[in-house]
Amino acid sequence: METFAPPREFVRHARYRADRRTALAALDLSAIDTPIVDVVEGFAALPHCFTLSCCHGHFICSPDQDPRSLEPVPPGHPGLIRYRIAYLALCIEDSPHGHVLRESLARVPAIDPDTVQFGSPTWFSRRWPRFNCYALQVEPARFMDKDEAMLEHEEAVRVQRTRDRFFAELRTLLRAERT
Repeated sequence: METFAPPREFVRHARYRADRRTALAALDLSAIDTPIVDVVEGFAALPHCFTLSCCHGHFICSPDQDPRSLEPVPPGHPGLIRYRIAYLALCIEDSPHGHVLRESLARVPAIDPDTVQFGSPTWFSRRWPRFNCYALQVEPARFMDKDEAMLEHEEAVRVQRTRDRFFAELRTLLRAERT
């Protein structure tokens, strides 16, 4: 699956409020990875955006491991580790507050430019063509157009640390948005 494309410009979204209400009514917090429920709730509370999709990111070390496992990378794990990307995809309103939020999100990759990307993945714009879709993802740059990657242990540990910093940065951004 293609996961990355450069950020698109805002477009008029006449049904934004109705689409936001529909998305929030369908939001099932029990289906969200537990460690990021607070992040999704935080963005849901902002009137100028709503979540389209998200994932905490998963490190799969054996064929029999649950692909949605939240287990950390085990110390000293031999062999390759399958990493399923961490990401947050949002629809952002074409409004002054929405523009500020988009700019704030665009700065998040500075925490690790080789691993964090901001853009407008085309698979979101195909599913929701009238939306201003933006996504942040945690994925080594050489895999940025894939939804998973096979990583050596050392790189998996580094990506895991970046993923944790990424969600911490989103929590900081949410606190700033509320003030």
